[in-house]
Amino acid sequence: MKTLYISCDMGVAGDMLSAALFELFDDREALLRELNGLQIPHIRYEAETVNKCGVSGTQMHVYVDDTEEDEEMHEHHHHEEEHHHHDGHRHSHNGMHGITHIVKDHICANDKVKNDVMNVYQIIAEAESRVHGVEVSDIHFHEVGTADAIADITAVCYMLEKLQVEEIIASPIHVGQGTVKCAHGILPVPAPATAQILKGVPIYSKENIVGELCTPTGAALLKYFVKSFKAMPPMTVEKIGQGMGKKDFTQINCLRVFLGTSPDLEDQVVELSCNVDDMTGEEIGYALNKLMENGALDAFTVPIGMKKGRPGIMIHAICRENNKLQILQTLFKNTSTIGVRETVKNRYVLDRVLEKKETEFGEVRYKRSFGYGTERIKYEYDDLSAIAAKTGLSLREILSKIGKE
Repeated sequence: MKTLYISCDMGVAGDMLSAALFELFDDREALLRELNGLQIPHIRYEAETVNKCGVSGTQMHVYVDDTEEDEEMHEHHHHEEEHHHHDGHRHSHNGMHGITHIVKDHICANDKVKNDVMNVYQIIAEAESRVHGVEVSDIHFHEVGTADAIADITAVCYMLEKLQVEEIIASPIHVGQGTVKCAHGILPVPAPATAQILKGVPIYSKENIVGELCTPTGAALLKYFVKSFKAMPPMTVEKIGQGMGKKDFTQINCLRVFLGTSPDLEDQVVELSCNVDDMTGEEIGYALNKLMENGALDAFTVPIGMKKGRPGIMIHAICRENNKLQILQTLFKNTSTIGVRETVKNRYVLDRVLEKKETEFGEVRYKRSFGYGTERIKYEYDDLSAIAAKTGLSLREILSKIGKE
């Protein structure tokens, strides 16, 4: 599976993510021409190779009418009047209606890219709406609604579309600590809108890094594109991109992306388990049936000894990551447990095909499994039991007559 892993050891910002993705392309000059060919009003992209702590990487510069906003102004514009008066050319489209106009009517990209850009902005708009207590339609993006932020989001959406990755994973996000200047004054890190966006995402800070590391734009891009936030999975890395931040800290200010292949997640499963000692056999049997009905790949029990010498049962359910919530709900609803453990495991399976065979008893289905240097067949139980009911023969007698091939 073609996989992109984003390492957020120093947070994430739109320009750093676009710079890191930029490095994954072989013909970067051609890509830069394509980005400028998107024709975002007033925007020009430039990429610069820089060196931090002896490491070479890229900084992506966005020029608005040939002027680049400085680091402090890039994501957090300090002028309170922008929230109320937005008639200047650089901040004239800082509401959802104006951004929709720019994206849908001006940007030269396919519909997939345009929709991705608007979906990212929708995440930001909903967060701003909750923070300020106003309707989404009334939000003015004084912090992320300027042309340079549109450029960052569009560049990331465009490059991800070109990369055609099947899965995007990111590490937990280092958000930094301290305060940041915003249009409304001095606010804590992460800024309120950023914190809203990052709900449900694992985040952390370090005492030796003071400053804002995760911006609203960066947070929204990850929230939209990333499937899961965890340590790097087993993967064969083919390319590495390094996007450099403009600030310097005690740790190299760099966002790294890794492009490669990882095992198909069809081979990776989640095992959920819990211990119970106060359920009847009928209740446990019913719970196992409900787990299977709700999509568990397998459900089984193991007898265990519990505290105070009581015998108990450990209930196991194996499922896919995308079905985990439903299986958790089924466990809590149909068992007496108050806690469930999770283990992520790699599963190795043989390839399987369902085939048919003409026999003296008629057509019989069988499953042929193969791979890892072996092959075997197994007849379908339902077909064998139906023959047994008709003929009075045992399953063993039927198998001896129809043979293995």
